Amino acid sequence: MKLLLAFVTLLVTAQTQTPQQVADELLAADRAFAAASAKTDLITGISAMFASDVAMPAPGGVAYGSQKAIDALRASQANTGATATWTPARVAISRDGFHGFTAGFMTIKRADGSINPAKYLSYWEKQRDGWRVLAYRRLAAKEAAPETKVTYLLPEQIMVSMLSPEKHERDVASLSDAEKSFAAEAQKIGLGAAFKKYGSPDAINLGGGGTPGFLWGNDAISVGVGQGEPATGSSVNWGPEKAIVAVSGDFGVTIGYITLNKPGPDPSTSSGQAGAPTRQPFFTIWRRNANGAWRYIAE
Repeated sequence: MKLLLAFVTLLVTAQTQTPQQVADELLAADRAFAAASAKTDLITGISAMFASDVAMPAPGGVAYGSQKAIDALRASQANTGATATWTPARVAISRDGFHGFTAGFMTIKRADGSINPAKYLSYWEKQRDGWRVLAYRRLAAKEAAPETKVTYLLPEQIMVSMLSPEKHERDVASLSDAEKSFAAEAQKIGLGAAFKKYGSPDAINLGGGGTPGFLWGNDAISVGVGQGEPATGSSVNWGPEKAIVAVSGDFGVTIGYITLNKPGPDPSTSSGQAGAPTRQPFFTIWRRNANGAWRYIAE
């Protein structure tokens, strides 16, 4: 009964808010966690945001659940004794105001005093205790990003929907199918062309570690991702193993693995040269456009 009352309270609150107010509320939550992180260690500061069922790409695969995500953070010796602070530069929310993402730039101070810039992407859900992270990714960068004003991706209005299990299952399946179609088409038309077709003009990509800021828009993302790729076909394939979708059915995230179409050398060979990992975890954030098609908006 208490959980139902809390859900109804959230619905009523969301219906009285504007998209800007919801987005600013999410930004405030992100900034509050960053401020708290500055007063503690990196692992405690970052994990304080995590929902109990968070998913985080890690060297050994996707870490599902807050404890496994914390264990993955602890597994990196570089995180021991480090501190982390961050600043959001992009925020987006779902039409119902219960899901959203933030992306921005991070400063990590290691135990040896060295300073390392990074970028992050967080997928959030508004829960009874406030905004919590359902999917989290951090990427090291060679250079600190330039000062960037926060940019917004907002629906026209907040329209809260009651949960229909049947519709929600269809929405989750639809998003998973979009990710699968994205990957399948890349095998035919090329990675760059597929990233252009399945991306939104207002999408962002964290870019490689050598890129200080983001790649902005599906055109720039397709160029960046397509470098060194064949004109047709792809060096990689991928697929989702989990999809999360807002009740409103317009906003979600896919989580899965990227695999090499041609694996590198076997590390057990006599040369001892290990090839690239045969698979890498990923997550991609999506939004349904006005035509009802899913298009990625952050990764």
